[in-house]
Amino acid sequence: MLRLTFLGTGTSQGVPMIGCDCEVCRSADLRDHRLRSAAMIEGEGTRVVIDAGPDFRYQMLRAGVKDIDAILLTHQHTDHMIGLDDVRAFNYFCSKSIEVYATEAVQGAVRRVFDYAFAEKPYPGAPQISLRTVGEEPFVVGGLEIIPIRGKHFTLPITGYRIRGVAYLTDFNHIEDNELAKLQGLDVLVINALRHTRHISHFSLPEAIELAQQVGAKATYFTHISHQLGLHAQQEPLLPEGMHLAYDTLTIEIP
Repeated sequence: MLRLTFLGTGTSQGVPMIGCDCEVCRSADLRDHRLRSAAMIEGEGTRVVIDAGPDFRYQMLRAGVKDIDAILLTHQHTDHMIGLDDVRAFNYFCSKSIEVYATEAVQGAVRRVFDYAFAEKPYPGAPQISLRTVGEEPFVVGGLEIIPIRGKHFTLPITGYRIRGVAYLTDFNHIEDNELAKLQGLDVLVINALRHTRHISHFSLPEAIELAQQVGAKATYFTHISHQLGLHAQQEPLLPEGMHLAYDTLTIEIP
């Protein structure tokens, strides 16, 4: 059994914005209140979080998470990694360093941004992060085997992850056929769908639907949603059968 929890389903343009008076910001529907995109997958006594953006601390508090086994980073943009400073709470209460899995390029960004955590003599209380390299091959965290899925975020290489019957892809706008083949036989596909119209570095909703139809997962959930996609209650009924807009705190159990 796997449990997938959407910690956040928005973007930097998908969270409530200062001074914004659009219908999404004014919505009373909690499904329209989106923090930055991140997810948590639990199974076999193992808990991994995918991405740690600026809302990471609150997402962990909201979900009641007291320990994690690892964080998997998709790429080095601020809205997906800047929350790593807040692993210090887990360092303190769990008395351990937190393993962070990322490609070598993303590790370089982590070391630059959080240089104080990797100093020869770290500042007292600095986050304790143990970097682990994501390559081409599957790797294991606790009781979970994780398969990297390669794609592009415009020209930036990006990594999605498959864990058993669940695949999580965010910030993609291109994926090669050989990587697409790794997504066959899924129970749940999670994929970004920024807005209705095309974007330079993200799948639009029509593009995400087309890809989901190619994959043929039993269920598909769209994430990394901007205000431009509109209200959950209006958009959800328009989606093809088996496809849904994800929302913050949504939890799915997969046998």
